[in-house]
Amino acid sequence: MHDIIKRPLVTEKNTLRSNQYNEYAFEVRLTANRKEIRQAVEKLFGVKVVRVNTMTCRNDPRRMGRAPSGRRTLWKKAVVKLREGDKFDFVVS
Repeated sequence: MHDIIKRPLVTEKNTLRSNQYNEYAFEVRLTANRKEIRQAVEKLFGVKVVRVNTMTCRNDPRRMGRAPSGRRTLWKKAVVKLREGDKFDFVVS
């Protein structure tokens, strides 16, 4: 389960989304599907998942100044909506 969910994405936008819509975002394994993500979240955090949306974030070419061009890493994001009344808090240090 821990290899499917890599880390929670704690940003300003995701914090607002969690407060308004009870949705939480995670960085997940690139080959993970919706069923695996749902099972991992339910087992790790003890909550009931209503919906899972996934998106693959592209590996765009990037440059910084005159340095040779590189690429961003390819990664996958999952937005998980929880059942009404379920929630969990992340402590970021």
